Amino acid sequence: MACENALQQLLARSICFSANRLRDAMEYGLLNGGKRLRGSLVLAAARMVTGDTVDNNQALRTAAAIECLHAYSLIHDDLPAMDNANTRRGKPSCHKVFGEATAILAGDALQTMAFDILADSKTHDDATIRVQLIGQLAKSSGLEGMAGGQMLDLEAEGRSFGLVETKEMQMMKTGALITCAVLSGGIVAGANSSLLSAQASFAKNLGLAFQIADDLLDYKGDATLLGKPAGQDALRGKAGFVALMGHQGAAVEAKRLIDDANMILEPWKRSAEYMQSLAKFAIIRKT
Repeated sequence: MACENALQQLLARSICFSANRLRDAMEYGLLNGGKRLRGSLVLAAARMVTGDTVDNNQALRTAAAIECLHAYSLIHDDLPAMDNANTRRGKPSCHKVFGEATAILAGDALQTMAFDILADSKTHDDATIRVQLIGQLAKSSGLEGMAGGQMLDLEAEGRSFGLVETKEMQMMKTGALITCAVLSGGIVAGANSSLLSAQASFAKNLGLAFQIADDLLDYKGDATLLGKPAGQDALRGKAGFVALMGHQGAAVEAKRLIDDANMILEPWKRSAEYMQSLAKFAIIRKT
């Protein structure tokens, strides 16, 4: 709820009277529900440093930036040239409501909005920290991260990917932004190198487990709960963990990854409990 409120406030301050249709499309793609898992991971990582006294403004702005970047990726993923999805979270996709051109621009604007938020001194008064946050998000969303992973995902529709290639693809497409969320929370709150290293290892396991859970939901999930048709990966011939490992094998692997992830954070005891609970949620969710 706190992250949702922060997003609403930030978008409200971005009103441009000459481009209201674009702003409406941005709002539609950004505030249409969702788990806000990435934003929650930012707050959980920050809480590991500061406890319950986390600076809500700094952490919430960082969380909001990552949610803006994530929303952009979903709008573009749904486009006919990508996954060609007509629904998202039980509603028509952004391009079905506003048209492809406006949806593309909405995604572009949300992406740049993410960096605008991080560059603002309201996010952190130390410019070095802001540069770290910007660099982390840029690397996680570009060629070495989400965009590169999406390219591999498209290529996987035309040829067979093995398990190693699939893991590499998903660590870029899905895992990179999850890792960014965790590390950004630590960075904005002033985590030391030991904690940041542990958070990075935790996030790597979580990113893979999250994607396996996604594959399991696509394979056997309830389309009504998902808010989009199930079974689309198989129809498009996409590389997936269920196809490579089997349903039971994939489920076992997801649990192992989360158990390993949470074990990494054990030395931080109570301060890690929120983060660990998010990791468990990642593989038991229904959407």
